[in-house]
Amino acid sequence: MLKILEDLVTLARERKSNPIVDSYTNKLLEDKSLAKEKVIEEINELIEAVEQDTNKNHEAADVLYHLIMYLEKSGIKIEEVMEELNKRKK
Repeated sequence: MLKILEDLVTLARERKSNPIVDSYTNKLLEDKSLAKEKVIEEINELIEAVEQDTNKNHEAADVLYHLIMYLEKSGIKIEEVMEELNKRKK
């Protein structure tokens, strides 16, 4: 199941190295402002979906996708985020 998230990270890193023209993923990886705006937008849409009990999984998937792209664009390695979460276990 978590392989899908790993695949998204791999996709982001591959697209950074080998951009594809007109790729939405590349647009996010090239434009930090756009990536940031999309994370904020998708989080708001997820909150609304949860409150209205509609499209929750769809909106949650959008949040994860856009967050991964934003982290990659910002030079934040998901491995380091996971390590930080691991440190917080009690």
